[in-house]
Amino acid sequence: MNLSESMKMAIRSIKTNKVRAFLTMLGIIIGVASVIVLVSIGKGSSQSVQDEINSLGTNLITVSVTDTDSVELTDDTIEQFKELSGISEVAPVVTGRVYAKNGEATVQVSMTGATSSYLSVRDLELSQGRFLTDMETELRSKVVVLGSDTATTLFENQKAVDQNVLIGGVSYRVIGVLKSVGTSMGSSGDDVIIAPITTVERATGSTTIGTVYLKAENENIMDRAMYQVQGAMTTSFPEQSDNYSVSNQEDLMDTMSSVSDTFTLMLGGIASISLLVGGIGIMNIMLVSVSERTKEIGIIKAIGANRKSILLQFLIEAMVLSCFGGLLGVGIGLGIAKLISAFSSLTISYSWTVTLFAFLFSILIGIMFGVFPANKASKLNPIQALRHE
Repeated sequence: MNLSESMKMAIRSIKTNKVRAFLTMLGIIIGVASVIVLVSIGKGSSQSVQDEINSLGTNLITVSVTDTDSVELTDDTIEQFKELSGISEVAPVVTGRVYAKNGEATVQVSMTGATSSYLSVRDLELSQGRFLTDMETELRSKVVVLGSDTATTLFENQKAVDQNVLIGGVSYRVIGVLKSVGTSMGSSGDDVIIAPITTVERATGSTTIGTVYLKAENENIMDRAMYQVQGAMTTSFPEQSDNYSVSNQEDLMDTMSSVSDTFTLMLGGIASISLLVGGIGIMNIMLVSVSERTKEIGIIKAIGANRKSILLQFLIEAMVLSCFGGLLGVGIGLGIAKLISAFSSLTISYSWTVTLFAFLFSILIGIMFGVFPANKASKLNPIQALRHE
């Protein structure tokens, strides 16, 4: 019996018991589809995080203070940053939560105190009006720039520029509205109010600079710029490295990618368990098939088929089942992933490598779990098999 005949007999056997064959393949179908869908969601989430981080600027350096009592960033520190070679702009910020009101509309938002360089350093754009000026910072002017959601909440369809908003009972003039930047790292960049840093210090009663954003001249000198900023912080605050951090987008991306990759691997591993369960299903059904076809095996052996031919036939049958199940699983998995992408906010990223791996793994599972039934069939005594009822 050659390979072609074994293949035909395997397919004929599957066609004879279509419902049982489908139920046998069901575990493989679910396993392959689960691997594709879950890994696509995991990789999509990772890509979405990377895109969010990139949108913040690839040449952005952030100095964050965790203990403001031990590390106090002052105007002298900011000036020291500005003098570093490779740093084009510096934007210190002071933040606080405030209530803003216009007529009957009231909203609690984050109020950010910044300088004129903040717009450029954070790569923000205006949809209306203009941004803060150095003169307004020096004069502690009561002017604000609104995030897009804040402007919509307070002014609905009206033009916000040149209107007034009440913050803490004090009137501020709106000079600009930012374009929407969406949600980044779990926080909205549109529910904000930006005002001169000196004005916010007075409004919130806080002069603590918790964060400083620095913009390197270009991406190629990021390592040198990072080294200089870290050196400046070490010089200004010796033995206080645990109370502040200096990071760039690449560091953040590496960390998030590592977390996302681990998450994706975990999802893929969980889904792969379904493939093993599917393999056990194939083995069980193949054992039943051997028992049902004992007499047929005896006849085949009686007319000259050797042990190798019987073994090959049942292995091919198991492989065909897993192959068909794998193909159906790939189709269903890609279809479900496409539906999720179309009808939800989740980002889906297909991995053809993972898809191919899942399919090949399903075939391997079929072969592995088909060996025992096939070996049992090949060892049957032809005389005893012919007597089997």
